[in-house]
Amino acid sequence: MTKDQVMAELEALGSEKIRAINAKNGANDNQFGVKAGDLRAIANKIKTNHELGLELWSTGNWEARMLSTLVVKPKQLSAEDVDRMVREVHPSQTALMSHLADWLMTNVIRQHPDKEALRQKWMADGDMMAQRAGWSLTTERVLKAPEGLDLTALLDRIEREMGSAPKLAAWTMNFCLGEIGIKYPEHRQRVLAIGEKIGAFKDYPTPKGCVSPYVPFWVNEMVKRQGG
Repeated sequence: MTKDQVMAELEALGSEKIRAINAKNGANDNQFGVKAGDLRAIANKIKTNHELGLELWSTGNWEARMLSTLVVKPKQLSAEDVDRMVREVHPSQTALMSHLADWLMTNVIRQHPDKEALRQKWMADGDMMAQRAGWSLTTERVLKAPEGLDLTALLDRIEREMGSAPKLAAWTMNFCLGEIGIKYPEHRQRVLAIGEKIGAFKDYPTPKGCVSPYVPFWVNEMVKRQGG
């Protein structure tokens, strides 16, 4: 498929209802209102097509960028390419842009060979989306490869910065805080105290059956489920 063919298919799959929902969540006019499942179906047809993925990202269209994360080859992107893509996700405090940032993280950044160098760079960066990505990768290290991480220093920084951090960055900082509390009993009481002190996401609307992201509740609930 060519870029023009993909864009035509995206436009044809667009829904006025979804466009309205997306607009409420902060989307500009450069979106068609396509369901995530339809994007995955198109990606399954395309398989992997790195050049097409780059072309789709360059359109700035929300669905095209979501699709791009599914068809590019992360290892063919330079670290500079990945850094640029992170910063090109519009830093608005909306569910829509958060969704794109999550797809970029899952499908591209976590698969990139230079992700640790990027993590370190982003953790020292003032850009909100770079910070968000850096904390997300740090959470992955906390869970899968904690060797070399100073968890006490991370907790010091979260306690110092999360209360005043932009919402999108605070969201991934909050997950890092919570996962430290769940995985490392020796840090749990401090994690709970930090979560209570900051109060981040205490009133977050949580669907029935889901666990609140408010750290004191979330950590205790997950530890309970794990038999702790």
